[in-house]
Parts: sequence; structure tokens; C-alpha cells
Amino acid sequence: MASECRVTEPLLRALRDVQPELTPESRAAVQAVLETGAGSYVSFRVLRELQSLLRGRGSQLYLHELLEGSEIHLPVVELPERNPELVARLEKIKAKLANEEYKRITKNVTCQSNQQGTLADFGRQVRPLKTVIITIFNFLVTVAAAFACTYIGSQYVFTESAARVLSSVIVASLVGLAELYVLVRTMEGQLGDL
Repeated sequence: MASECRVTEPLLRALRDVQPELTPESRAAVQAVLETGAGSYVSFRVLRELQSLLRGRGSQLYLHELLEGSEIHLPVVELPERNPELVARLEKIKAKLANEEYKRITKNVTCQSNQQGTLADFGRQVRPLKTVIITIFNFLVTVAAAFACTYIGSQYVFTESAARVLSSVIVASLVGLAELYVLVRTMEGQLGDL
């Protein structure tokens, strides 16, 4: 905290006027300031005493007018030397926190990543699609096989082509409905597991 102020000419004149009325301790400090002249420093304790003397006299000269143009002298703050053990502990803690932050930021980053995500994620996304494609292909093959078997087998029962096609469509439709029923039950079970 500031404790001194640089002396200006108006302040020097005021200090000369009140020097005899000051306390002996303040008088010695003012004497040293008067010998040095403008540019030296005077303590705030002396300035407080000067202000009280000026008030007691009823002077029209106020302290802020005397201090106009002067500068506050801020002493240099000497920082104590830091404990080396404390510095080492702080460095360890900083390094540990930085490492934890780095791990938190990079926990979902792998070297196998592509634009959508990792290859493992891509495999998990493709697996259900592969199952759906196989199921649809299986459904179409089953319906087509039922139609073909009925069409070929109905040549022994029907002689006309229209009757053979109609019977084949009916059997293929029944097989398709049965396949859809089984498919829906299976999908319902799989969705229940999710």
C-alpha cells in the first residue's frame, strides 16, 4: 500500500509554514524533505498532521490543492521465495490435471475412425441391414419357389394354363402370408430384447 507522496512546490511552502508546530518526529522528516527540495517524498502521516494543522488554523488552503500535481510513491513489493517442495507438488498436480483433461477429451478417438465413426460402429450399423436384406431375399425365394412348385405340380391336375397360374398364385399368397406371420413374430421378439 502507498505510504509516501512526491513533494511539489506548494506543498513545500505549506510544510515550511507549519514546521515549527509539528511533532518532533514529523519535524525531522519535514526538515529532511526541505533540505532535499521538490521531488523528494513525504509520508502520509506527515500529510495528515499537516491537514489537521491547516484545519486548526482555519486556512483556506486545502490538502488536495497542495497535492495537485504530486505523485504517489508505491513501494516495491518483494515477493517471498516460493518453497521448492510446494512448487514441485503444484507442477505434479498441474500435469495430472492436464493428463486427465487430455484423456477426457480423447477418450472416444481411435485410429480406425472414418468420417462417420469407427469401423466397429460401421459394422454394428451394417449388421441389421444385412439381416433385413437376407430376410427379404429369403421371403422372395420362398414365395417364388412355392409358386413354381405349385405351377409345375398342378399340370397333373389342371390342363388349362389359367387354372394352373391361379392355383399357383393362391398357394404362393398363402405361403407369403405364413412367412410374414413368422417374420412379424420374430421381429417382435427381437424388438423386445432391445
